[in-house]
Amino acid sequence: MYSLEQLVSPDSPAVIFECLAGSRAYGTANAESDDDIRGIFAVPAACYLDLERPVDQVSDSKNNVVYFSIRRIVELLADANPNVLELLYMPDECVRRTSPEMNLLVAARDLFVTKQCADTHAGYAYSQVKKARGQNKWINNPKPEQPPRKEQYCHVVPPQPANAKGPPARPIALEILGLDLTQCHAARLEHARDAYRLYFYGPTAQGVFRGDVIACESIPEADESTRFAGLLFFNEQGWKQALIDHQNYWRWRKERNEARWRQQESGELDFDAKNMMHTIRLLMSGRSLLEHRKPMVRFSGKDLELLMSIRNGRLSFDEILAIADALRADCERLRDSVSLPTVCDKEAASKLLQSITEAWQQRFGA
Repeated sequence: MYSLEQLVSPDSPAVIFECLAGSRAYGTANAESDDDIRGIFAVPAACYLDLERPVDQVSDSKNNVVYFSIRRIVELLADANPNVLELLYMPDECVRRTSPEMNLLVAARDLFVTKQCADTHAGYAYSQVKKARGQNKWINNPKPEQPPRKEQYCHVVPPQPANAKGPPARPIALEILGLDLTQCHAARLEHARDAYRLYFYGPTAQGVFRGDVIACESIPEADESTRFAGLLFFNEQGWKQALIDHQNYWRWRKERNEARWRQQESGELDFDAKNMMHTIRLLMSGRSLLEHRKPMVRFSGKDLELLMSIRNGRLSFDEILAIADALRADCERLRDSVSLPTVCDKEAASKLLQSITEAWQQRFGA
């Protein structure tokens, strides 16, 4: 329905809110920080009667500029999404466009302040810990450009003479054995998963792998003994997971902000400092929800000093985890005593969505 070019236009009647979000709103921006634009647009109610549902989100390729439909915003708010809740508490200097309809949403923002919302702040925060650890592995163990090959996940138990020394039936990695699967055929080994009988045919063979799967052949009885090369074991699940990990790694390499990784790659830090800063930021905001019934968006004073110390690598990973654990304990303690609703009243949220949509339609005759 709307293109990004239409929404970023200052004259767009569809946009009911637009702000500078992210580090600009938190007060944690530095010289290399991007401008993260977040906006909300309205859609005529009649559009939801069409078979083709209107889009919920319009963004640029890097998600630096993102506009959400008002329906999607209310849906995410009702599901206690921390990143969307903060849009209702933006510092005035970060707001670029607003409207009477946005005022209606802000006036009702207490509807979305719940115990569940405090829980999701903590959940998102600890997902950053996991992310920091995972990306640290990528930094210290970079993956090659070539994707993993199926042959790397193959092992063979070769035929063993009766007088052979050493333990019998030990699988040997295909690369160590030096066997070329393109010169072999395979037949399924009965009663055994991912296991095959392997036969060597030389240059006339059609190969074991056909695409991504092992093609099983019918082996003539005369070849059973003369061409038998051993038992083949293919760890297909291991190969598929390695392929996914490889794709994720190179997607991360392609999309990452290079400036963020200088400290890690130079060996100054062994974790993602920015992700860990957001861990603490989210936990502080979750605690604020329970203490003051609103999230913390703009940071200042000692709170900002702590966040920037983390961002600039002045605290160790263990020191940051200790702070995170203390904040999480505060949240758990406050959660038991605070008189917030457990979850959002979704019926009330639906009525609010209808009111906002109707007000916008009346203003523009949509």
